[in-house]
Amino acid sequence: MAAKKMAIIATKGALDMAYPPLILASTAAALGWEVQVFCTFYGLQLLRKDLSGIKISPIGNPAMPMPVPMPVVVAMLPGMESMATMMMKDKMKKKGVASLEELRSLCLEADVKFIACQMTVDLFDFTKSDFIDGIEYGGAAMFLKFAGETDVCLFI
Repeated sequence: MAAKKMAIIATKGALDMAYPPLILASTAAALGWEVQVFCTFYGLQLLRKDLSGIKISPIGNPAMPMPVPMPVVVAMLPGMESMATMMMKDKMKKKGVASLEELRSLCLEADVKFIACQMTVDLFDFTKSDFIDGIEYGGAAMFLKFAGETDVCLFI
């Protein structure tokens, strides 16, 4: 029986949206699945060498649990994004949640194939030196060839 295959399209670069593709990819790979993650637009942040700039935004996240209820206007104040990011990272660390760097390393060790969308790389004037080693560059057609053969295809 052939191994299951999973394709993930990662489009978001915020902290809360960076975790799902990495958790799902690393878990599927640990189960022996063949996994490819196509990172496009802001999802390219997952492939940058430095992940420290990935933040969480309290704006537009009404379900985000906060220690005290906050009106949206407070979330817009300067420094709130950094504070929310620090609070979330601290909470994750206390609960033993792996960091983005750790999850990405697990994926790479498990042979998850990361594809940087070449069109988006060009659009944002990135260079290959902005990204980690071990990834591929390609377009939608390259990814769709694999995605069309998968058991699970997710858009995140």
